[in-house]
Amino acid sequence: MRDFKNLSRKKRFSPISLVDRRKLDTLRNLIESKPVDRRLRLILPVVALILGAYPAFNMLISARNAQSSVGKSIMTSAPRIWPLRGLDNIQSFKYAADSLPAARFINGSLLAPLPDGGTVVYAIDQELQERVERVMQTSRVPYGVFVAIEPKSGRILAMAAHSSVDPAWERNSFYNIYPMASLFKIITAAAALEKKQVSPDTVFAYRGKLTSENPRFWFVKPGKNNLEMPLDVAMGKSVNPVFGRLASDVVGRDNIVSYAERFGFNQALLPGTCLKTSSSTTPQSDSELKLMGAGLCREVKISPLHVAAIMSAIANDGVMMFPALAKEIRNGRGETVFNQQGLALRSLVTPETAGQLSKMLSKTVSSGTSRKVFHDRRGRSLLASLDIAAKTGSINGKDPAGHYSWFAAYAPINDPQIALVALIINQDKWRIKATYLGEQALEAFFK
Repeated sequence: MRDFKNLSRKKRFSPISLVDRRKLDTLRNLIESKPVDRRLRLILPVVALILGAYPAFNMLISARNAQSSVGKSIMTSAPRIWPLRGLDNIQSFKYAADSLPAARFINGSLLAPLPDGGTVVYAIDQELQERVERVMQTSRVPYGVFVAIEPKSGRILAMAAHSSVDPAWERNSFYNIYPMASLFKIITAAAALEKKQVSPDTVFAYRGKLTSENPRFWFVKPGKNNLEMPLDVAMGKSVNPVFGRLASDVVGRDNIVSYAERFGFNQALLPGTCLKTSSSTTPQSDSELKLMGAGLCREVKISPLHVAAIMSAIANDGVMMFPALAKEIRNGRGETVFNQQGLALRSLVTPETAGQLSKMLSKTVSSGTSRKVFHDRRGRSLLASLDIAAKTGSINGKDPAGHYSWFAAYAPINDPQIALVALIINQDKWRIKATYLGEQALEAFFK
């Protein structure tokens, strides 16, 4: 207490005053009682000065450490601060995907809060989103997922999922991969058309049932009673033997592998996001090539989001746009850190090929595997004013177990406004097919 009183006096402050006076007297006696070296007379006062300053120095260090510790604690417990500068497309997708489960419709816009008080604004169409959700819920589908994209901009218009078996499956259902089934026929056709050796009107001979899954029965024998069918009709009816032969006789192994990669397989489509990489294989025999071309290879797997991006690319003259989940992102200060602008990812096919694929895919609804869903009992079109390009797929799968029903489409063909994909996985008891969900979605969007 005496030392701190000395600090308050008007006398000039010296750190020596902080030293115990008994220690200082001892030093003085040592200096006076014995003859010492001149250097010692200089060193001893310095030592005294250091000893006097140590308590104050120690207090200062302790205060700084305490301040640093408090600062670290505050930083650890503080909410995540979102960047004030612009976000790129990948970052915006990640933030929007993470926030989607908490999103709610407010005045017709789907919004999700961010930790710092900011907001993600989605381009989700409320009527479309709610219609497909309602259809899946009322039908009590074991597993169902739906994605829709605006072809010209890449904006995601709907992302809905439902599972009566495992609700936890819903969150990642858009990004997980599943057997692609006959949707792969689109890639087989694209590879063949780009070689300029066939057209949608090219007639192909084949043998076997339309749904045959055994390449041994597909070989055409000269002089025998072979069946024949134009490629566009075969696409609409999803004829396995025709597309198996198309892969083997026209496309070839190297080209079909190359086109799978061009369409985004075996590579990260959106690097660093939750979207899983779609996978394909390299056929090791002619039979495997035929099966792959017909969409019967179960190792060819794709995510619903990737399918929607492919369909939107064909609708957009062959150019795939970045699938943007966020329309806009604002931080806690109200500043816009992301404003979605269309970004071209890659070119899948030429505009000419895209047009030819549209012609082939239009047969699915007019006379193919989706005709019944889009027409009443008298054969009248339920969406008479709408030209639709579509493809169905059907295959058994194990993860999750069940029968996989695909429907991918875009409309209208001459001026596409929406590209979509529906996947329904039924188990012992069938609920609905993906085609029905797709028809309901188109009806809601174009109502």
